Amino acid sequence: MNAPAPARCEFDREDLLVQADLKLPGDVNAISPVVERVMHIVTEMGCAAGREFEIELALREALANAVEHGSGHDPSKEIQCCVACDHARGMLIVVRDPGPGFDPASIPSPILGQQLFSTGGRGIYLINQLMDEVRYEKGGTEIHMRTLPPAARP
Repeated sequence: MNAPAPARCEFDREDLLVQADLKLPGDVNAISPVVERVMHIVTEMGCAAGREFEIELALREALANAVEHGSGHDPSKEIQCCVACDHARGMLIVVRDPGPGFDPASIPSPILGQQLFSTGGRGIYLINQLMDEVRYEKGGTEIHMRTLPPAARP
């Protein structure tokens, strides 16, 4: 039996300068081409000017988590990356994976106690530090990352 097709990107389409709906297999080699495409959008549209580094790193971490934990490195499983951008609301990136999900509150802080010596577990922490808003939906199978537009930043 085939898995249901992933939902389309759900954004308020009014006033969006750009919207992209990208799909990639659960393969680490598919991450860089998607990141390059998103960063092209960031640069061209200017809706997150000055935050390019933060967006690129947060996106790489979110996609790496989706490949590792959401698809189990299975290239037959599809990950979705949705991007919306406008000058009034900034940039929103949603990464959706077919995995079982997780509870973000159950992830220990990588900057406390023995976690300091761990070789993993920093992706979510980094994403939360780099983006202006982060929330998890659908049982942890979706991450919504937003950066504010340049005019709205302190």
